[in-house]
Amino acid sequence: MLEVRNLVFAYPDQESPWNFDFTVEPGQCIAVHGASGSGKSTLMNLLAGFLEPQSGDILWQNMSLRHHAPWHRPMTSVFQEHNLFEHLSVDANIGLGIHPGLKLTSRDQQAIDKGLQSVGLDGFGKRLPGDLSGGQRQRVALLRAILRQQPVLLLDEPLTGLDSDARDLLRQLLLDQKAQGTLIVLASHDEEDRRILADSIYKL
Repeated sequence: MLEVRNLVFAYPDQESPWNFDFTVEPGQCIAVHGASGSGKSTLMNLLAGFLEPQSGDILWQNMSLRHHAPWHRPMTSVFQEHNLFEHLSVDANIGLGIHPGLKLTSRDQQAIDKGLQSVGLDGFGKRLPGDLSGGQRQRVALLRAILRQQPVLLLDEPLTGLDSDARDLLRQLLLDQKAQGTLIVLASHDEEDRRILADSIYKL
């Protein structure tokens, strides 16, 4: 279970701090909904450990993550910028999620190949990110996160800008992850994404 307990954060020039408080069970998706500037991306950065709250706590399975570095948290983030390495192939970008030194087994490579096929990018493994459209880059970033096999997925507008076929494909991929027990925190402006994926809504 992921518990966010009275998490308080404000930027230096911010008059009124944000206060986040919710609980999510494994295998569920909570959709964070609010206008631009309401704190959705800030919440994601707090959960991932890229920002430090003024007070409150984040617990996973009753253990505090408050002082854990991002790489020691049981979470994988997909942000709007995709964060792909431009000089590395699609295969290598995804492989870094599995092993940071790219020491991949044949089973790992098979998982990458199968994953690319599942997101409609079969045969794209040797391409560079610069050769991909924005939607294709988004799919690579999401697949990398999923193949890391962490119990919590943090998704900030992961399906924005995709065509309807790609969106349907990735929604099903995320539903499959939920069925396997992955907990998803989803920030999305899209009402249909929230309706299909979310078990609860956290309104900011």
